Amino acid sequence: MNEPVSERLDPLLQRIAEALERIAPAPSSRVDLGAADGFIWQPEADRLEPVLQINRVDFVLLQGIGRQAETLYENTRRFAQGLPANNALLWGARGMGKSSLVKAVHARVNAETASGTRQAPRLALVEIHREDIPSLPRLLQLLRGTERPCVLFCDDLSFDGGDASYKSLKAVLEGGIEGRPANVIFYATSNRRHLMPRDMIENERSTAIHTSEAVEEKVSLSDRFGLWLGFHNCDQDTYFAMIEGYAKRYGLEMPQDQLQAEAKEWAVTRGGRSGRVAWQFIQDLAGRLGKRLED
Repeated sequence: MNEPVSERLDPLLQRIAEALERIAPAPSSRVDLGAADGFIWQPEADRLEPVLQINRVDFVLLQGIGRQAETLYENTRRFAQGLPANNALLWGARGMGKSSLVKAVHARVNAETASGTRQAPRLALVEIHREDIPSLPRLLQLLRGTERPCVLFCDDLSFDGGDASYKSLKAVLEGGIEGRPANVIFYATSNRRHLMPRDMIENERSTAIHTSEAVEEKVSLSDRFGLWLGFHNCDQDTYFAMIEGYAKRYGLEMPQDQLQAEAKEWAVTRGGRSGRVAWQFIQDLAGRLGKRLED
């Protein structure tokens, strides 16, 4: 007599279930923050991708942003020691070292840990892309189950009309029931102080029935960052200091007058001076001199 259909299907269904379990993403509880010092959040798979070599500039090479650098460093150092610290918004001119500073501070604090001058766990730097902000609650739930302190970093953060993803960030920064995990701090960079364009602010204010409430929700997002650090266009002396600091660090020998003249011409072709322009000039100079930019 033929066996029941259900009995014939049971082994097949069991094999399918086992195959699905093998290919399913690892659950949050299995996150390994010991694999590296840097990670990129991959929301499609609910996992953190290790970054074995973080692209960064040394803290000592950052010129013209001394106050911002020391303020962010002290905030990060306190966080690493388990002391109260603020979420930070680094805003202002393009190419003036906002994202470079976040990575440089992370490296400096960890270097102090490695040298034994600071007794605390090493910091993990976790990058979340702007378009993945809606998945932020899932990422925080994953990090909540770990003990390692994490600097959560979003570069070039901003919001435009009709974009409601900022609500995920608002709840995380202060407003949610769970709030931000004690082992996580959030750093963001933006060209906009209020994370939305000025013309959008003015347009909503002019067309809304209650003008004071029209942009209250979005503008208040930046208020939830306890630390604001402004970055402004650099003057010529600061630009030259950047160039000369890089040249000395990487052994690019050239008379100072010639170095400054070429750096000035380079800035003119780029339409302005900034830390990014200075670094691009140094890369060009190193290539012409046949030098490698290695520490």
